[in-house]
Amino acid sequence: MADKPQSGTLFGVPYNFERPSLKRLVSSYWQPGDGMLVEKPFGIGYTLNLANWRSWVVLLVAGVMLYLERNSGSEEFEDDEEADEPVEVVVD
Repeated sequence: MADKPQSGTLFGVPYNFERPSLKRLVSSYWQPGDGMLVEKPFGIGYTLNLANWRSWVVLLVAGVMLYLERNSGSEEFEDDEEADEPVEVVVD
């Protein structure tokens, strides 16, 4: 019986299930000549290329959004106490 391939592409999406080495992990996340997205060192799909400045912008925006979500969540529940009261609905 033939062995299944450990890496390749399926419908244009790359996959790689070979055991990653430290050198391969570092070289896959830091590729100065490539674009913002590069193939993952292990698994299916793409990941961010940390040598590209656009990847850092994406990480910064995601971090700011997470920070704002966590800080605004506590204030919402304090204001929702009034919303728990029954509401009268008039239907004509």
